[in-house]
Amino acid sequence: LVTAGVYLLIRFNILLLDMYMLKILLLLSGLTMMMAGICANYEYDLKKIIALSTLSQLGLMMSILSMGYSDLAFFHLLTHAMFKALLFLCAGMVIHTMGDNQDIRMMGGMSIYIPKTSLCLNISNMALCGIPFLAGFYSKDLILEMVMLSNLNLMIFYLYYFSTGLTMFYTIRLLMYLMISDFNLMSIYNLYEEDYIMLKGMLILLFMSLISGSMLSWMIFCYPYMVYLSMNMKLMVLYVSLMGGFMGWLISNMSIYSVSKFLMSYNI
Repeated sequence: LVTAGVYLLIRFNILLLDMYMLKILLLLSGLTMMMAGICANYEYDLKKIIALSTLSQLGLMMSILSMGYSDLAFFHLLTHAMFKALLFLCAGMVIHTMGDNQDIRMMGGMSIYIPKTSLCLNISNMALCGIPFLAGFYSKDLILEMVMLSNLNLMIFYLYYFSTGLTMFYTIRLLMYLMISDFNLMSIYNLYEEDYIMLKGMLILLFMSLISGSMLSWMIFCYPYMVYLSMNMKLMVLYVSLMGGFMGWLISNMSIYSVSKFLMSYNI
């Protein structure tokens, strides 16, 4: 339902080749990426954060599609489907454990109560922000390197890389709110244990979000992309990811995660 428009434009990509509207589409999807990343950093609802990260990845797919690389857009759509489905399953499990409460300021210490669900959540989050050799790394890294090979201006470049850093930012923020901080609900009696029926599907999706990036990059490209860049430009994705993760760690250490300390977030 979400990616239907992207898939339609991937199917009709030959009709769209020499249109002037593609440059406008590129600008709009880059701005969509940045807007969704910034909105996800100020959001306190778990499903809203995941929906905004989906919107950011959709902006990435649309922008790389408007540059003419439809196979890369389809590749990123498939790998993103794997780990985002896993992320939504784990988030639904966490919300159900919290007694249908979606506020991430109320959560915390999830890795103690539901360890296997937290493992799936963390691995899908890492695949989302493009940790090397998980599923999201292959598609996202290839997309950003093809952006660097193209002859576009500096603003598109900065939009892509700032959005990639913001992805890491809200991922680390979600991890600090859910896993690392203390338990923040008013009572502790509405905790469930692991749902082993849901874990069966989660483990299949976990396996797929580990290997589907490399598998699809072997299978769906009829020839490999030759990306010839200098060392720093190759490592630029990892640079912005590490910088975004460090910023997310710094902001999350300001101890504004409970509802009573929420007003301290205006210090930012």
